[in-house]
Amino acid sequence: MATAWEAISDQIGDLTAIYSGENSESWEEFEKRSASLAKTFSEKGLKRDSKVAFYCYNGSEYLEGQFAAFKIRAIPANVNYRYLDEELAYILNNADAEAVIFDSSLTGRVESVRSRCPKLKVFIRIGEGVPEDWIINYEDAVNNEPLQRIERSGEDLWFLYTGGTTGSPKAVMWSHAGLMGGMAETFRSLGARVPESSEEAAKIAKIVTDDAKEIRQLCAAPLMHGTSSLTALGTHTHGGLVATLSSRTFDPKELWEMVEKCRITMLTIVGDAFARPMIDELEMSLENGTARDISSLRLVMSSGVMFSAPLKERLLNLHSCTILDALGSSEGTGMGKHVTSRRKKDTGTAKFFLGEHTRVLSEDGVEIEPGSNKTGKLALGYPLPVGYYKDSEKTELTFPTINGRRWSIPGDWASVEKDGSITLLGRGSECINTGGEKVFPEEVEEALKINPLVIDCNVVGLPDERWGQAVTAVVEVKKGETLEEAELLNDVKERLAGYKVPKSVVFVEKLKRGPNGKSDYRWARETAQSL
Repeated sequence: MATAWEAISDQIGDLTAIYSGENSESWEEFEKRSASLAKTFSEKGLKRDSKVAFYCYNGSEYLEGQFAAFKIRAIPANVNYRYLDEELAYILNNADAEAVIFDSSLTGRVESVRSRCPKLKVFIRIGEGVPEDWIINYEDAVNNEPLQRIERSGEDLWFLYTGGTTGSPKAVMWSHAGLMGGMAETFRSLGARVPESSEEAAKIAKIVTDDAKEIRQLCAAPLMHGTSSLTALGTHTHGGLVATLSSRTFDPKELWEMVEKCRITMLTIVGDAFARPMIDELEMSLENGTARDISSLRLVMSSGVMFSAPLKERLLNLHSCTILDALGSSEGTGMGKHVTSRRKKDTGTAKFFLGEHTRVLSEDGVEIEPGSNKTGKLALGYPLPVGYYKDSEKTELTFPTINGRRWSIPGDWASVEKDGSITLLGRGSECINTGGEKVFPEEVEEALKINPLVIDCNVVGLPDERWGQAVTAVVEVKKGETLEEAELLNDVKERLAGYKVPKSVVFVEKLKRGPNGKSDYRWARETAQSL
């Protein structure tokens, strides 16, 4: 990856590579600062396969730090900035991290765990803070001589830690060759194929930028989340621009300001948690005459969690663009997609068309036939990660070889419709067993969100003497409004089989989600049990 980016910077060095807050960096500056940071890494003893943890917010430092790690053939590892001491120590030790780049606001947490992380020896702090002899200031680290360029391999690695849906978080090991394989759709949209050399990457970048066709991406979702980080890698690999917001919490007003300022062509978000506030803000700005010029925006891409049909329709009523609901996970990208636009008004949720290398397989490895009313698990054949770091048992379970072919099967269940499309049912680990019937939370959540008063919801199973598990909804209602349980459930009964309808509804002031927009089913379950 780094070798391709170096060649791109040599070719289009004066064009903008990064825009963060009020600051922009050209490709030449991006490459130079990253090379200087790589020199600091090297001087501190980091080398090939050293792990560099990123415990920080979105910003140019995250992007530069990854580039610097790639330059010395080290391995970047994402860390959720919400993690507290125990969680942080677990990730740093599990990754065998030798360096950590962290935000100044998180200094106390890093200091509290550093004595418990024996391999950790380099601490680079972003932002101002009290000088400490164990801390290197980030700007000092990039104020160094650039590291000389070296030969690298497509087998170099990049870690993407999962959110720990089942058990503790695990690092999915992606080779750079595997990451490049996942960029096929991006390059195809630009009229090119995935480059096979750094020279070819530079040539494509030159052609694409000369024609002003490069992607100008705003990562609204955190870079610690695969939705933004994976797509940002693809954007930079064809010479595009990657922009980030400066606010520590999602600010929809800043988002639309950045779209106008940077002439953003592509937004990356994570479902309703991002879509709802940004659509609300856009509607409000249009009503009060303060709307920004967002005519450059062509694509809104969402992945990871549900982007519900009513919200898609609201967005399309406000702005003509393409909405891409991408189906994938940390363990595999490009599994499927659902495309919506003003011309293609089908805004169904949880409906996808499979990618070229995706199948739906039964538990005994047989491909599910379209229209058979049978369910199976999504299986991806290419591109595939190497596996989970330091977990061979889990690797064998998630990446099995079936009939001579290796697959990635993260655990998402689906049914195959007659037209070849699939209905995504959800992750098996959250499946509710009620009276012997399987109920997938996402399907019920979609039905609940059809009600315009429902802002957000989660569906969980609670222990029940009669049913084994009782389907229970945890619902956040629009502020200032009231919604009766019977009214809400009557709507659901018109859309779903009776056993899928929640037995009860727990109304909450605010539904808790992670910073990446993903559901916190543990919190929802505990909340439902306590009320």
